[in-house]
Amino acid sequence: MIRLLGVDLPRKKKIYVALTSIYGVGYSTAFKILEQSGIDSETKVEALNPDEVNALRFTLENGEYKLEGDLKRLINMNVKRLIDISSYRGRRHIKGLPTRGQRTRTNCRTCRNVRVYTMNKKVKK
Repeated sequence: MIRLLGVDLPRKKKIYVALTSIYGVGYSTAFKILEQSGIDSETKVEALNPDEVNALRFTLENGEYKLEGDLKRLINMNVKRLIDISSYRGRRHIKGLPTRGQRTRTNCRTCRNVRVYTMNKKVKK
């Protein structure tokens, strides 16, 4: 089992798909990382040798990418800054409402924590 940045990569998947299980890595970033590491993207995770794993680990840790904990910390700091300056988006974050202009009259039930109840069915005697 290969563990990179505190994440266990799935063994049976191809390496470019397995890298997307790391927070902050999508398909395009995965292909860039593999190109920098010199690893074929069609290789399965279980077929990687230790040299390729070390090259991949070096690229992830020393690259220009913000991943996992650093990225989560950056996002939380940005949201905290919006809240501290009391901007419109910050107030929407506090209330748990959409921050990017979506309508709230009919949609966004999950962010408003509105539960939709069905009517009770009456049982005939």
